[in-house]
Amino acid sequence: MSNPSSRSGRRDPDVTIRRILKVNHAGEFGAIRIYGAQILVARRLFPDIVPTLEEMRKDEIDHCRLFREAMPARGAKPCRVMSFWSLGGSVLGLMTALSGRNMIWICTEAVESTVQRHLEDQLAFLQKRDPELHALIGSIQEQELAHLRKAENSQTRRGLSHALFLPVVGVLTDVMIWLSAWGDSSWMRAEMARVRRG
Repeated sequence: MSNPSSRSGRRDPDVTIRRILKVNHAGEFGAIRIYGAQILVARRLFPDIVPTLEEMRKDEIDHCRLFREAMPARGAKPCRVMSFWSLGGSVLGLMTALSGRNMIWICTEAVESTVQRHLEDQLAFLQKRDPELHALIGSIQEQELAHLRKAENSQTRRGLSHALFLPVVGVLTDVMIWLSAWGDSSWMRAEMARVRRG
C-alpha cells in the first residue's frame, strides 16, 4: 500500500497519522515482550531489579492500550507484522537478560533513545495536524524518557558491550519502525528538516 500523494509530491497526512499509530502500537507491543523476557530471567538472576522492570512493563502495557484505543477514530489498524515485533522483543529481552544486568539497562537505553528520536519527529508532524494525538504522544514520551534516564543511571559501566550493542539495537529498532511505517519515518524527518530550514 503506497502513501497517496498529490502532484506536488506531498503525502496524505491522514495516512501518515495512521502509520504513526500503527508503528507506535507495535513498538509498545515489542517493548512489553522485551521486559517480559527480561523479568523471566531476572526473577532468578537479579531479583532486586524485577520491581523496576515490572513497573516499566506496566507503563508499556498502558501505552499499547492507549495507542490501540486511538486507532478507530483515525481509521488505523494494528501492524500486520506484530509477530515480528513479538518474536524480536522476546529474543532481545532474553539475550540481554542472560548477558547480565548491565546489558538489560544497555538494551533499555538503546531502544528508548531510538524511540525518543522518532517521537520527536512525530510530535513535530502532529502539532498542527492532530493536537489530540500530539498530546497523547507527549505524555507517553515523558514516561519513555524516564525509562531512558533510569537505564542510563543504573549502568555500572560503559565499556565495549555498551559501545557495540547500543548502535546495533538502535539500527534494528530503526529498521523495524521504518518497515512498519512503510518508510514514513524517513519522510517525516526530511519534511521536518525542510520546515526548520525554511
